Amino acid sequence: MASLDRVKVLVLGDSGVGKSSLVHLLCQNQVLGNPSWTVGCSVDVRVHDYREGTPEEKTYYIELWDVGGSVGSASSVKSTRAVFYNSVNGIILVHDLTNKKSSLNLYRWSLEALSKDSSPTGIIVSNGDYDREQFAENSVPLLLIGTKFDQIPENKRNDVLTRTAFLSEDFNAEEINLVIEKRYFTRDPSQVRVCAFSVCM
Repeated sequence: MASLDRVKVLVLGDSGVGKSSLVHLLCQNQVLGNPSWTVGCSVDVRVHDYREGTPEEKTYYIELWDVGGSVGSASSVKSTRAVFYNSVNGIILVHDLTNKKSSLNLYRWSLEALSKDSSPTGIIVSNGDYDREQFAENSVPLLLIGTKFDQIPENKRNDVLTRTAFLSEDFNAEEINLVIEKRYFTRDPSQVRVCAFSVCM
């Protein structure tokens, strides 16, 4: 068997936004019925055939590092997490669309993961806006995922999407919002469908 190229992807965001459920869905192809809190970091793996069936085909061993979402202000929490931030090939920033604070905290999560020399203490802004220049040289690709869209009342969904649309621009990232549809209210994972849609503004 040929050796596989390793890809390390961090999955970051506040506690309770759905990081563990997302990682489980991506790696196990099934919905996680009863997720528990992640303490420290949990790593799950998926083997992916890039451009399968073409001359450019390559197999990747993708490690998804689900970092616990504790937002404690103690420097020991941040310095403990810093060991997970080495040799990263990509970052998935996850936020709960029903929780505005989890969206705003993505700035802190990105700063913490991408700042190699220091641990930021909060959201860094300039003139009320995220300082995009701070990471202009960033070569780590970012993906922004909004969860729990299905829990927003239909008459409020456009307002929420308008409120969060600036995030993908600030992070220079692609944006995906997830919807979980349960068919017939069953516990059978095969009866749950996951829909993803991109938002372009």
